[in-house]
Amino acid sequence: MTVTARKSAVVARQQRGVTLVELVMTIIIISVAVAGVMAAFSYSVGRGADPLWQTKAMRLAQLYLDEILTKPYDEDTPVGGAPPYAGTCRVGSDGETRAGFDDVDDYDGVDDQPPVLLVGSVDDYNSYRVQVSVACAGTEVSLGAADAKRVTVTVTPPGLPSQTFAVYRSNF
Repeated sequence: MTVTARKSAVVARQQRGVTLVELVMTIIIISVAVAGVMAAFSYSVGRGADPLWQTKAMRLAQLYLDEILTKPYDEDTPVGGAPPYAGTCRVGSDGETRAGFDDVDDYDGVDDQPPVLLVGSVDDYNSYRVQVSVACAGTEVSLGAADAKRVTVTVTPPGLPSQTFAVYRSNF
């Protein structure tokens, strides 16, 4: 047998292909890798709209806070706010309906689903819920007990956790 014939016989034995075990192991490894990539992709696609919902919730809270903070500190606060209200801190509606709310504390206990604003439309927010609470909080900001109120607006987007926004309204 010549050298060339021997080389051909060795090469023929080496090029037999893959075994069934090697083929199965390759399929398993590729399947695990694809499953991991698909799981990561699925999670990111499923949570891709969260920033949109959060931004809309923030905008809705801002609309409510703008409406509330344009109102006087208290029922007895004079037009223009001077001199400041000198009575005790009061919280709660004075029996007015939403259209008649004329001071900050009237908004305590508002629970709107869908949200309702006195001006403008909020049709894009039909599945949202907005809750408002007002509390006397002057001591929280180093003022007299009756000199500040904390307004808390909680917005609940559909299918997501609530987001809470709080501001202080001082007596001026």
